[in-house]
Formats: sequence, structure tokens, C-alpha cells
Amino acid sequence: MPILFDAERRVFKLDAKGFTYAMMVYRENYLVHLYAGAPIPDTDLSYLMYRGWFDSLSPLNPQVEDPNFSVDIQPLEYPAGGAGDFRISALSVRGKAGDAVTDIRYVSHKIYQGKPALPGLPATFDREGAAQTLEVETLDAVTGVKATLLYTVFEDYPVIARSARVENTGDSPVNLERVYSACLDLPTMGWDMVHLYGRWAKENTTVRHPLQHGIQAIHSKRGMTGPNHSPFLALADHTATEETGEALGMSLLYSGNFAFDVEVDTRGCPRVLWGINPEEFRWRLEPGEAFQTPEAVLVYSANGLGGMSRTFHHFYLDHLCRSQWAKKKRPLLINSWEAAYFDFDDDKLVEFAKEAKALGIEMLVMDDGWFGNRCDDHRALGDWWVNEEKLKGGLSSLIQRVNDLGVQFGIWYEPEMINPDSDLYRAHPDWAIGVQGREHSLSRHQCVLDMTRQDVRDNIFQQMADVISQNNIAYIKWDCNRHISEAASAQLPPERQGEFFHRYVLGVYDLMDRITTAFPHILLENCSSGGGRFDPGMLYYSPQIWASDCTDPIERLSIQFGASLCYPIASLGAHVSASPRAGLETKGRVALCGTFGYELDPRKLTEEEREMVKAQVADYHKYYDLIHYGDFYRITSPTEDPFLCDWAFVSPDKTEMLFTRVVMRRPPNVYQPLRLPGLDPEKFYTDEDTGKVYSGALLQHGGLDLSSYGRNELSDGDSLVKHFVAR
Repeated sequence: MPILFDAERRVFKLDAKGFTYAMMVYRENYLVHLYAGAPIPDTDLSYLMYRGWFDSLSPLNPQVEDPNFSVDIQPLEYPAGGAGDFRISALSVRGKAGDAVTDIRYVSHKIYQGKPALPGLPATFDREGAAQTLEVETLDAVTGVKATLLYTVFEDYPVIARSARVENTGDSPVNLERVYSACLDLPTMGWDMVHLYGRWAKENTTVRHPLQHGIQAIHSKRGMTGPNHSPFLALADHTATEETGEALGMSLLYSGNFAFDVEVDTRGCPRVLWGINPEEFRWRLEPGEAFQTPEAVLVYSANGLGGMSRTFHHFYLDHLCRSQWAKKKRPLLINSWEAAYFDFDDDKLVEFAKEAKALGIEMLVMDDGWFGNRCDDHRALGDWWVNEEKLKGGLSSLIQRVNDLGVQFGIWYEPEMINPDSDLYRAHPDWAIGVQGREHSLSRHQCVLDMTRQDVRDNIFQQMADVISQNNIAYIKWDCNRHISEAASAQLPPERQGEFFHRYVLGVYDLMDRITTAFPHILLENCSSGGGRFDPGMLYYSPQIWASDCTDPIERLSIQFGASLCYPIASLGAHVSASPRAGLETKGRVALCGTFGYELDPRKLTEEEREMVKAQVADYHKYYDLIHYGDFYRITSPTEDPFLCDWAFVSPDKTEMLFTRVVMRRPPNVYQPLRLPGLDPEKFYTDEDTGKVYSGALLQHGGLDLSSYGRNELSDGDSLVKHFVAR
């Protein structure tokens, strides 16, 4: 059984594939964390709760009768604030007396097969009965607040999914002031913190640094996740590489304000918390009401950051992406945005479709500009009716003309936004988020709709459903081009305005759920000024997310490498564009490390370029399964090497490898035998290009000679591909 409870010692032991997690119920029913790491067969891990020096200033509970036990230094499973633990806390509840002292103790537990859904929230799911769940009930006896801690173990992955459900069982209202999804106390600070930062058009830059004493954190309070930080953090031991050493990956299935906090205490013991950002968060619980936190995912790897990433990739495709398109071949598309921006009509789009069809492209996506009086980004968001002056025969006519060419049709929406210059705003100005008496801040000439409101969601859903249900639409690009300021809702009373941000996210999830449930055939791609809302919460609804508005292939390398730390390659929206840097060949190879598609005017391609696009389309189909479902290996990082970027895909059965190199800047040393990871050392592989045969052991340990491969040395912006197939 993956979850065991030793009743005599009161120890819980959770065993996922290659991962052991343990905690215990100590005296006076304190829930103490014991271990998270490589598999351990022992069941008695209780002595691991003692972690070094005891501070005589730390408060003691006289009922415990253990002079070495203080909540100020013990590794607690879900620490609360105000009762003697002076480190950062996961839970803080302000009760009717006005204080925020919170002290939860173990009451009971239950273990059962399967995994529960989390109401209103995205969550991982148990597809084939390979999961088991532990629920631990804890209680603060004074306030009557019950915190149920949920742990799901997946037997086929080194993964534990966690969350908390907090219920007010008392007779008076209480206010949640912080309620994180998970906590992890570790015995040593011998870790590097790895996370992702960025900005618009430069998302997901990887940074790695050793843990320091004190608090280090990554936060978002933008109302959405945002490009500045991703809701992901990894701890890698100081010597860990891509393929060796230990790593712990932490991910939050949430699309709103988040926080990852790491505090290293004076003993060098880190505490990691991840969940909803407590800043600007308050949640009022009336008697009988409950609050469910977003889900936190914890991954263990004994094979470095690469092993951690591959676990995230496969696990999220298998247990998070619920769309039929998670494991179904997706159509190859061309998007109209960089080809036409707002300057298009039905005839121009049909011309695009004709040219695309001749190249082997399977879908045309009509981007921003098809609705209301939308001729630029100053107006019409919220008016989701078809502009028949631009699309002269109407949308149905356009789609029929495109479909008659054998091309599928997709469409762009920005459902959460509204322009002040729109019919919807003029009719319902209170539907825009804002604070009474304060001026609305504008970003990209737009405001944000109050998605906490049912009437707003109903209106937008109906507008979208009217268009989708009457037309043969196969794909939606869901955009979101600004963050939330002046956050308040006209429908929330003053004592509940602190709930606004979380209620907003729940509203977005509700609208996405309604659209994807009503139209399950739709391939939904998320976008937020590029990769501004690239988070696992979105993957639950949309199996692919536009990774960045930057389509420059060289800049895209670090963006896509960074995102791949946590997110499947199959989810990384990547297109070939008319960007002037690097040739079409390299653009295609970089975009192939993602969903692949085009973002250019196909009428402007030369004959030589057309033939190259046809070859790229053939490669898309040839390598589709290998890229979408294979194992991804980051070999040479563009953030660490100033010259080269190398990566490879290996099939699960290790019979095939696709290796790609991009030269960002010509290196001084052209003789660089490169070791290729992931192959079977017992197999022999044929280089499809040259016919030469190598053993897997030779390619892994001796390396591949890339200094000469039958043509001139590579220059800036050039690239090469090697395809190896086992004999």
C-alpha cells in the first residue's frame, strides 16, 4: 500500500514511485514532519523530528513532557501562527476575540483509494485508479477551526499532491488571514533555489542560487500569475546537475496571486511554503463554511533537474490536462496576428487559408479584430458580435469558405477584458473592476471585467456561446492582456473585499469550465500578453499556452528552456514568424520544441521558403509523438552557455532520439564532442543523415563529434538536427 499508518508509533509513511514522505502524530497531537526524499523501507522514522540545537528562548508546552520539543524548532507538517512557532506559518485565523493565535492538533485521519476533486478549482486527477489519498483532520479547539490536510500519492510517479480544506465548526465568524496549500520543513540548507523570472517578451528566465539564512521568496499580487514569476520553485542540492543529484520540485495549480516562501532558520533548516499570497487576502468564514486551498504538487527526483522536469511533463499530461487534446494529435495552425494585425477582411483570410493549405497547414486562426467596431486596441472589448463590415459575408460564410479548402478554423477572444469605448461598458460601467471614487487605471486602453460576478460571467458566456454554437470553430485562443489594479467588486460588502482576488480566479475558472464543458471539441490555447499566465491551473483547461509574444528564435531558447523546467513541451505555444534574426530553418527547429505553428503572411514566402515550410510540416508529423510524448533533455542551456543551445527528445522505449543544436554565437572551439543523455547503452543507433552507427554507450559517454557533419561550420543563428534510430 502506498500509504501506511503505524498505529503504535503514530507514523504516516507515504511511498510514491521512488519517493518517500513521512510524518507523525507526536505528544499532545502535534503533527510533525519527518522526511521527504529517496525511498526508505523503514517505518519508524520518528527520531528524524529532532533537528539540532535547541533554543532556550523557544516556548515549551508543559503538557508535552519532552524538554527537547518546541514548536519553534520542530518540523511541523502544517504550521500555524501565534502559538510558539516564530517562523513563517501556513495558517493564521483571526477569531471572535480579535487575536490571530492558531493552534491546530491532530484529531483523526482516513485513507482511501482514488483522489477527490477540489470544488471550483483545477486539480490533478486519478485516471486509472493508481492513486491513494490520506486526509488528516486537525482542529483548533479554541476557535473551532478544522483544517483537513489532503495528500494524494501517485504510484506511477514520484509525486505527492497536497491541499488543505479549512472549515469553521465554531459558533462565530472567523477570518482567514493566510492559508497556504503546503509546507515542507527540511533538515539542511544544502540546497540551491531554482526559479523563473521575467517580463513581457522575456518570460521564464532561469535563476539558481544557494539558500541563505532568512526569508527568500517569489510572489505575485497582480491578480494573475504574470510573467514576472512562475508559480514554480525547485530545490536542487548544491552538486545537482541536469541528470545527477537530488531535486525537489514544487508547483502550484493556481492562476492568481501566489507566494513561495523559503525561510532558513538559525539552525540552517529551511521551511518552504507555497500557496495563495497572503498579502491582500482575507477570507471570512461563517459557521459551517469551508475554504479549499489550491493544489500544491511536490516532485522528488534523484536524477537532477532533468529527472524532475520529465516527471512534471508526463505527470501533467497524464493527470492534469483534462482536455481530449492532451493526448490527441493537434492540428498544425497558422495565426493571422503577425501577418495582418487588425488589417484584414474575409477575402484576405481566405487567401491566407489557400496558401496555408498548399503548404500542408491544417488550421487558420483569426486573431484580434473580428468583433464589434474593433479596428485597433482602443475599443470594442466586451462586444463579442461579428463585425460584418469587415467580414462581409459574416462569420459563417468565412468559415465555410475556409473549411471548403480543407482547412479548420480558430478564433481569438479576450473574455475577461472590456474597453471603456464599448457597448458593454456603456451599458454596464459597474461591471469593470474598480474602487468607487477612484479613477480607473488603464492598461492597453482596457479595464478588467469583474469575474467575481455571476451576471458578468453569464453575459460573456452567452456572447461566446452564441458565436461558437452557430459556427464550425475548432480552436479558441483565450487572451488576457492586463493585470488587476484598483481591486474591488461592487457586489462584495466591505468585510469581504479581501476575498476579491481569489473570487476573481474562481470566476475565471468557472467561465473556462463552462466553455470547455459546453464545447469539449474545442482546442483551447491560453495566452496572456504572451506567457503572462503560464501556470498549471491553466493547463487543466487548456493543454497549450502561448509561451511568449517574442517569436525571435534566439530569444525563444531561454524562454522555452525555462518553461520546460515544469511545463510539458506539448504545452509550449511556439510559432515560426517573420522575425528577421536567424533563417527559416532555425526558426522551424526552435518552434518544433513546442506546439509548432506559423505566425506570418504565407503569401510573402519565396519558392525556396515554401519548400522549406513543406519540409517543416513533414517534420512536424514525423516527430509529433516523439516531441509531445517523449522524454525531454536539456543538454546545453542558453542561460549558461554564451554560444550554444542543445536539446534532445528520446522516445519512452529509447529506440529514437531527435537532437537539435542552435548556434547563438559561433563558439571559439569548434571541436566539441557532446555527450547525448537518455539513450540505452546496450542499443546501437543509426544516424539517419549519415548512416553511421553508434552504440548508445558511445554517444552517452564518448559523445558525438559535431565539429564536422558534411558541410561548413555553423555560423551565428545556424542550427542542425540529428535523428538517431535504434537498429
